[in-house]
Amino acid sequence: MSDLVTLLQASPAFFIGFVFVISLMVGSFLNVVIYRLPVMMEREWQREYQQYFQSANDSATETETFNLVKPDSTCPSCQHRIRAWENIPVLSWLWLKGRCSKCQSRISVRYPFVELSTALLSMWVAWHFGFGWQTAGALVATWMLVAMTWIDIDKMLLPDQLTLPLLWLGLLFSAGNIFTDPVSSIIGAAAGYLSLWSLYWAFKLLTGKEGMGYGDFKLLAALGAWVGWQQLPIIILLSSFVGAALGIMLILIQGKDKSQPIPFGPYLAIAGWITLLFGEQISSAYFAWMMS
Repeated sequence: MSDLVTLLQASPAFFIGFVFVISLMVGSFLNVVIYRLPVMMEREWQREYQQYFQSANDSATETETFNLVKPDSTCPSCQHRIRAWENIPVLSWLWLKGRCSKCQSRISVRYPFVELSTALLSMWVAWHFGFGWQTAGALVATWMLVAMTWIDIDKMLLPDQLTLPLLWLGLLFSAGNIFTDPVSSIIGAAAGYLSLWSLYWAFKLLTGKEGMGYGDFKLLAALGAWVGWQQLPIIILLSSFVGAALGIMLILIQGKDKSQPIPFGPYLAIAGWITLLFGEQISSAYFAWMMS
């Protein structure tokens, strides 16, 4: 183990390649999280409903074990059990030509896309920070942001099971001044939550509509804990710009209804990730431009 650590420290190229391979496997697991976590939450809500509202004579519905490990992954069309060699990140999808080995139904290109994008983003993190605690923290944050992005796209939902651990991890990393200091982190978490919470209530009082969900507040609070309150304006501006640009594109290209809800979490995640890596450079460039 010590030899591996020494090699990772001594060879940046080996370190980046190592992170790429590990992150491919993490991306495969994230595909499981993206699909199963919302289902697990829905089933938990159903169980809680049964416990509170069913009469004592009503028997609770028995359901099979369903978590991030069980049951084994299967083809949604023919229920063919996915074997180990069919579950190698990216390579299996290419080898099978994007089809189930048994029924030949199509396998969504999103699975290898999530795996490959997770690996590429992680590789960028490793190249940017180098070997150390910053890379370790940024990798965990990257993986969690990838999962939250796709869950929000699918379900318009940012699970507490992801936003709250991300928040606490950001606060813990600040204790070692890894990305920011503890005071900036705590204020960043509070200011991140309260800024969107205030905007939510102002919009609701003016229009009678809900402009965003509480998961967005928690995600911005988590990002504030990682980067500090000083970087929050960058996240808000970047996320608003990306959201507006992509929203207009979706309306023009796909003909989406302007009143149809669009998840804001992915834009916060993208902006937060950029700020985690390049926030200081963006701030310095902005102030340099203002002073010129």
